[in-house]
Amino acid sequence: MTVQIHDGTRWQTVCSLDDLQPGRGVAVLLPDAGQVALFRDRAGTLYAVDNLDPFSGAPVLARGLLGSRGDRPTLISPMYKQVYDLTDGRCLDEDTAPDGTPAVLRRWPVRSVGSGGSVASVASVGSGAGEVAA
Repeated sequence: MTVQIHDGTRWQTVCSLDDLQPGRGVAVLLPDAGQVALFRDRAGTLYAVDNLDPFSGAPVLARGLLGSRGDRPTLISPMYKQVYDLTDGRCLDEDTAPDGTPAVLRRWPVRSVGSGGSVASVASVGSGAGEVAA
């Protein structure tokens, strides 16, 4: 199975599903879109968010920790430890970043696709990326 991220125009194949260790992130580069932090949780759900930490300005979110608050999946930044809700991208600790912009991560549509083209899972339909047809 391969993992694909929708860049706003088309699905881009970024890696094999086997390349993703549950609970650990990887940074991938999408042409014309920048770095994306890609995660697979222990249940197999895929998440893709911008890799840039809004509070530090560093591209480090792929090194963050997955967790949860209640029933919401979360990502904890490795820099200043802000926690982001992976279902909508918003920071659960602060409403705005130091530059005054909303503390929200862009989410990217991500899916795993089998060798026959069948979609195994679609998660994290991204804000700003538009609706995406499977």
